[in-house]
Amino acid sequence: MANINISSAAAEQIQHVLAERGNGLGLRVAIKPSGCSGYSYVLDIADEVGANDVPFEDHGVKVLVDKEALTMLDGTEVDYVSEGLNRYFRFNNPNATDQCGCGESFSV
Repeated sequence: MANINISSAAAEQIQHVLAERGNGLGLRVAIKPSGCSGYSYVLDIADEVGANDVPFEDHGVKVLVDKEALTMLDGTEVDYVSEGLNRYFRFNNPNATDQCGCGESFSV
């Protein structure tokens, strides 16, 4: 069975975004062909579980992953990092064989 892990920092950020928004079920993660390395991550707030969503829960938050992306994201840790003035979700994906220099896209 596939697994997606959510760091405590990512869980706190997801909870913060949902609280600011006032509603929402969790974070939806998908991938799309894009970028210089092949694929990029797509993030959105999920209001409901869709027919193609596989739900994961960790640290009290839900992450919904598109079924088609699951094999490429299996074992991934969703993290939230602060580096200087930049704050963003980072995907520690063990399936990625290459990543572009800016970190926006990956290949498997």
